[in-house]
Amino acid sequence: QVQLVESGGGLVQAGGSLRLSCAISGRSVSNYAAGWFRQAPGKQREIVAAISRSGGNAVYADSMRGRATISRDNAKNTVLLQMNSLKPEDTAVYYCGAVAVGSERVSTMPAAYTDWGQGTQVTVPS
Repeated sequence: QVQLVESGGGLVQAGGSLRLSCAISGRSVSNYAAGWFRQAPGKQREIVAAISRSGGNAVYADSMRGRATISRDNAKNTVLLQMNSLKPEDTAVYYCGAVAVGSERVSTMPAAYTDWGQGTQVTVPS
C-alpha cells in the first residue's frame, strides 16, 4: 500500500497550461504503475494518462493525446502530468492512482487501481 498526495490544480484560462504533481510514499514505489484520472460532476471517473512502473510505457485518453504528458521520477517518488491547451471540458477533480504490478503493464481502468489520492480541482472557465 502507498499513500498519494496530489498538488498543482487551480483555475486556468482556456488555452493555458497546468502541471499536476503526485507525491507517492510507501514501500517499493517503483513497483507501482500510476495514473491520472479525472471526475467531473455527474460523470464517472475516467483515465487521463497512465505510466508504467519504470516510466517506459505511457498511455493517454484520446481526448488528451497531444495535450498531456505524463512522467515519473522514481528517485523522487513523483508522478507528473503536464497539460497544455486546456479546455473548459477539462474541468474536473483530478486524482492520482497507483497499483502494484509485476510488469510494465499499464491499465486505463480506474477499478484496476488500489490506492488513490484525495484529488485536486482543475477549473477552466468557458
